[in-house]
Amino acid sequence: MNGLVLGLTLPFLGTAMGAATVFLMKNRIPGLVQKGLTGFAAGVMVAASVWSLLIPSVEMTGKEGFMSIFPAIAGFIGGMLFLLMLDMIVPHQHIDSNQSEGPRTHLSKTTKLVFAVTLHNIPEGMAVGAVMAAAIEHNSYVPMAGVIALAIGMAIQNFPEGAIVSMPLRAAGNTRRNSFIMGALSGIVEPVGAVITILLASFILPALPYLLALAAGAMMYVVVEELIPETQQGEHSNMGTIGFAAGFLLMMTLDVLLG
Repeated sequence: MNGLVLGLTLPFLGTAMGAATVFLMKNRIPGLVQKGLTGFAAGVMVAASVWSLLIPSVEMTGKEGFMSIFPAIAGFIGGMLFLLMLDMIVPHQHIDSNQSEGPRTHLSKTTKLVFAVTLHNIPEGMAVGAVMAAAIEHNSYVPMAGVIALAIGMAIQNFPEGAIVSMPLRAAGNTRRNSFIMGALSGIVEPVGAVITILLASFILPALPYLLALAAGAMMYVVVEELIPETQQGEHSNMGTIGFAAGFLLMMTLDVLLG
């Protein structure tokens, strides 16, 4: 039970703590720091997709040959398509962009920025929920320690994400209090997504390998579509690459040693 509570709350707390830096810092994050933090988040998500999601998805099938990887392939493609669909139907705007994405709307740039980060957090909630469900139903493949490892990794990478959200909101003219609240609430979708994924897995247990890969595909969509391009635009792209390596190695270490 303690593992489930930690798995659900740690990622959100990471976002909230990161958003709280708006009370301590100036209105903007230096470009060098933002590139490194974005790359770090991308590295964590890629490592988590492989060690926490895709490898258990393959091992859990108990089959040989192509059928051992079919759920991983199908789920991964499904996750990519799911995020592609959300990307097309939800109005949003990325931090370093002046152009909105999705359908035309009269929503403010601040609101669309929060929507963009919320889209980013949906796959992370799915990932935590899928790993939790796997730990509950198949702990020989995914021990509860693996849930904690993933939750810690998500919390660490959510800390800079919370700051990256709240600081631009403050720079756009919002109060520090409102910037913190909106930054923190952008992470609430993670525990919600985790609970929905757990409930879905409990009703359709054979779908669990597909759900693990679905979360991996969704996270990889965010990495390729949003995070990596952000690290490579403009100056300090090398810091994005260094941050990616650091995030990848940290998440890999957590998963192998704790999971």
